[in-house]
Amino acid sequence: MTTNELKPKVADSEKITINLGMIDLGQIDLLVSEGFYSNRTDLIRTAIRNQLNTHADVVRQTVARRSLVLGMHHYSRADLEAAQQAGVRLQIQVLGMASIAADVPVELALATIESISVLGALHASSAVKAALAERIQ
Repeated sequence: MTTNELKPKVADSEKITINLGMIDLGQIDLLVSEGFYSNRTDLIRTAIRNQLNTHADVVRQTVARRSLVLGMHHYSRADLEAAQQAGVRLQIQVLGMASIAADVPVELALATIESISVLGALHASSAVKAALAERIQ
């Protein structure tokens, strides 16, 4: 990516929705009211991080075994044009977030992206996502 190329604005987090039973929710609210956590989100994030830490070795082994790119990976129009010129078809495998630049035309994405597997979030134009739908796992 050149310094002149604009990097996409990416949110630091992805919003998820969960359903909890009333007893679980009540217990969370009790812990918040007792000062153990600042709010419900704080408790839920802490619980998730604790579980991820518990399973960190499995995550590392799986990332290595499946050859996943860990973190955030952005595919610019120039990246895909270079792949097309080299005759390379991309197999995108990311744990975290993959983004395809908004200026990537559908034809270029179809010509260069063989498959996409993202554990996390995929950001791309709706047209590119629709065109690659059968290749997204």
